[in-house]
Amino acid sequence: MSRSRPARADAARNREKLVAAGARVFGDRGLDAPLEEVARRAGVSIGTLYNHFPARQDLFDAIFPVRLAELDRLAAAALDDPDPWSGFAGFIEGIVALQAADRGLNDVLARRFPLASELSEACHRGFEHLAAITVRAKEAGQLRSDFEVTDLVPLMWAMSQIIRESGDAAPTVWRRFLGVYLDGLRAGAAHPLPVPALSPDQMAEFMGG
Repeated sequence: MSRSRPARADAARNREKLVAAGARVFGDRGLDAPLEEVARRAGVSIGTLYNHFPARQDLFDAIFPVRLAELDRLAAAALDDPDPWSGFAGFIEGIVALQAADRGLNDVLARRFPLASELSEACHRGFEHLAAITVRAKEAGQLRSDFEVTDLVPLMWAMSQIIRESGDAAPTVWRRFLGVYLDGLRAGAAHPLPVPALSPDQMAEFMGG
């Protein structure tokens, strides 16, 4: 028994080190970063990594649900904001700021890799938050009436690419693009749109069912 306890403690420490190293490596390099680099930064062998996380997705699922929980805080702040438009815009900007700060999270939100169950649930929860924030801004007459929650999907794709391409040369250029986008969502700026929003079925397909 005395031998097994240190072994379990070592295993738990190795897992913690791998999760911390994975967060740093994926944050710096994106979700396709080599797992060997994660193991190296954690100070363990690649075999130890695979013992804890047999698939890359397992490591993602250990890292990113915690990070996506930040969406809950952003949503609470948006719904508490006395100005519905400010709450809506702040929520959208907060999501994109998370993307810009973490390349791995940017890849998650852009769906560059299939998501495991916990990640999918966190993303679904984010869209549920947006639905409540959107209704509030529409009822206040501040958000254009034809905006749909599914309109966030192409925005995430666009912002993801802008963040990836701007890199170190212009790391804050996304803020300019987002400012133009948000101005186009104000009720007073609305003009008829040429195509409809994504349908619920298309959204479900995107979200993985």
